[in-house]
Amino acid sequence: MPVNPPTRTIVILSVAILLALAPAFGQSAAQTGKLKIHVSPKQAYLFVDGDAIRDGSQTVSLSAGQHTIGVYNYGFTPQTEKIEINSGKTTELNVSLQASGDKVTGPFGDIELKGHPRAAVLLNGNTPPYFVGHVDEFDNNWLWHQWLLVKPGNYQVTVAQKGQTIWSGPVNVKAGQRVVVNLNHNGEIKTKNFKRGLDIGPQPRFEAGVASAMVPVAPVSADLSASQKSTVCGQSASLNWNSTDAADTSITNIGDVPGSGARTVSPTQPTTYELVAKGPGGEITRTVTITVDTQPTATLSVSPSEVRFHKVGDKVVEQDSATVNWSTSDANTVTLTPLGNVANSGSQSIEATPNGTTSGPINQDITYTLHAANACGGTTTRTATLHVVGSIDPAPPVTLASVFYPTAYPNRRHPEVGLVASQKQTLATAADTFKNNEQYDQQNKLTVVAHADVRGPEKYNQALSERRAELVKNYLVSQGILAEKIEVRAVGKEDQLDRTLVEQLQSQDAEKPQSWMTKQEKATWLAYNRRVDIVLEPVGQESAKTYPNDTPDARILWQQSVPKLKTVKSAEIAIGPQHNQTIATNR
Repeated sequence: MPVNPPTRTIVILSVAILLALAPAFGQSAAQTGKLKIHVSPKQAYLFVDGDAIRDGSQTVSLSAGQHTIGVYNYGFTPQTEKIEINSGKTTELNVSLQASGDKVTGPFGDIELKGHPRAAVLLNGNTPPYFVGHVDEFDNNWLWHQWLLVKPGNYQVTVAQKGQTIWSGPVNVKAGQRVVVNLNHNGEIKTKNFKRGLDIGPQPRFEAGVASAMVPVAPVSADLSASQKSTVCGQSASLNWNSTDAADTSITNIGDVPGSGARTVSPTQPTTYELVAKGPGGEITRTVTITVDTQPTATLSVSPSEVRFHKVGDKVVEQDSATVNWSTSDANTVTLTPLGNVANSGSQSIEATPNGTTSGPINQDITYTLHAANACGGTTTRTATLHVVGSIDPAPPVTLASVFYPTAYPNRRHPEVGLVASQKQTLATAADTFKNNEQYDQQNKLTVVAHADVRGPEKYNQALSERRAELVKNYLVSQGILAEKIEVRAVGKEDQLDRTLVEQLQSQDAEKPQSWMTKQEKATWLAYNRRVDIVLEPVGQESAKTYPNDTPDARILWQQSVPKLKTVKSAEIAIGPQHNQTIATNR
């Protein structure tokens, strides 16, 4: 019969679609290969990439690439290996499992499953190690016995095949009881008597006949121990464990572990380690506790316990030493105040250094504190005391007195003449005391300030005071004081002492002024202003303005008129009262 146009159109479109899909179908076929596997025992079950496939020797199509092949049979050591599947090719594999495990004793209960005969049965887990058999081995108890024997308890039963979970749920089994799970009715559960389970003796883990099978599932057993149950911080201990019939084992604070093994641990606090072993036959836990002494130990001592310290000015003239000794254990951080971070054990020499710096007696304690800590949070503190005795004394005093000059001396022609004997002695005393003080205070310096009385022009008096300052400086240098320790300043007739102050200074003088000084006040006032003051720096100690009225050369210094050069030169040498009287008479 002729095909009408609409029908012809449909046929043409159908052919076109098939032609278009043909390359795709060809490509899909080209991306797969086959695995042809032979297993022993023949009931062994095949898993590919963790998915249950089915029991027995078989040929399966797999995508090209690498796959993990697992062959399992309860009561046998499983085998897994990675294989490469090539497109359009068949890979052959022979797997022969070896029987393992001891016989299992009762009492037992029985789990019977109905439906999906080729599906895998897993107890208490959903990975291949929890596999106990396939449904066809546990679905008949009429003429032939097909038993999944378990110890009394709760079991999570999972039935799966080809990546799909057919059913999963809890099953409570009692001794002498059979639990029937109907997979075709959403896992409907019924219980029956199974008195034989109470009397069954030890059985091998797998036994199968032509139409019978028996798989008694062994309970999980495990042990956990520690090489020592008491440690100190930082000390290690060894955990040792073993388990049987466990698919997964883990230890708290460690993680997943092999079924048996050992591990070194270093707890920082009292720690309880729990071993959890899980398998088809159930779950078991074992614990061991390791106590940790977190407290570090420490000792600290100072020897000798008392030392001496003596300081004069800036110079330490006596400073005893002592030794700090310390030791710690079970510590990883040690500080010793005031020394800072130190080794766990050691010794260090220390010098007596008091905390205070002011002058006075020393009688104080210096406390050393040792602090030890560890990673476990433990701390220990120890103290030791060093007693320091002695004193801090000021530097020896510098005796300073102002120096006085005869009228108009030293002059321009004889700048080296003018220091009479008494004034040289005054400068010698100042130099000696300054040098003694300098041993204990290196900062001290001298400032020489030279004056002139009001008579004469300002320019003349300025030059005169400059000569007076230089002559004093030179004399002090000749007495052993370094030139850089002396500064000079000439003020001429500025900064005069007024008469009232001069009278006050005279009244304070321990030696009673000469009568000729009190009778001629102006001459005395002028004599007080022909002087050089000396200042001790940086403390600012000024020389005493004590007039030498009791010295043999006092009148030469006092007289208003200019003494002869010969007279002044003679006065530069120590002279007695008789010579002084002669000079006075001649004047």
